[in-house]
Amino acid sequence: MSNRVLFILGAGPKIGFSVAQAFAANGYKVALASRSIEDGMREDGLFGVNLDLTKPEMVESAFEKVEKQFGVPSVVVYNAALRNALEADDPLSGIDLDQVQQEWAVNVTSALFSAKYAVRGFKRLPESASKTFIFTGNKLNTFISPAVTTFAMGKTAIAQLIRNASVAYRKQGIKFYYADERRPDGGPVVPVSGSAAAVAYTKLAEEKEQGPWDYTFIDGIGYHDFKETAA
Repeated sequence: MSNRVLFILGAGPKIGFSVAQAFAANGYKVALASRSIEDGMREDGLFGVNLDLTKPEMVESAFEKVEKQFGVPSVVVYNAALRNALEADDPLSGIDLDQVQQEWAVNVTSALFSAKYAVRGFKRLPESASKTFIFTGNKLNTFISPAVTTFAMGKTAIAQLIRNASVAYRKQGIKFYYADERRPDGGPVVPVSGSAAAVAYTKLAEEKEQGPWDYTFIDGIGYHDFKETAA
């Protein structure tokens, strides 16, 4: 089977489908996973995987479904996110155990195990394969915003995963990126641009070597180093 296989976990209508269409246009076979998608081939030629990312134990079987249909994914994009709003002046009073556990499952645990199973597959691919893992991040790993404290905790946790994995697996030709779209002034883009992510993600997949793990990019410009440190 072809080694040009993309698997997107958390395939929403903006970034998820824009990235899917861009990769498909570049000759990739594309699989999409979310809890609103049904299993099986779709009319648009994409492969659907029903997956509830509040249940990390389901991630491994999702990868197995994609491999059975298309082969081992050479590019994996984790695009899922779950955010609970809190009181900006008293965020701790409003946290709920069940909500936090679900939020952490989607934003951290399922992302972590997606990286694990992505790497397990990458190790079986030829040297020529892309072997790229991209996490859709945002500015919250360097930005203070008390109203989304628990959401920011998740982004920061996976930023550390990406940072460390980009070093650990570099010699094996496996690339890791925390992709973060920004305005030219460095501020966060709200709402995010699916088309900008599509351009950035396809570029990262085609790069032969690991680039900046904290991939901050501007629509129409590309990568820009804002020289930030964690808040």
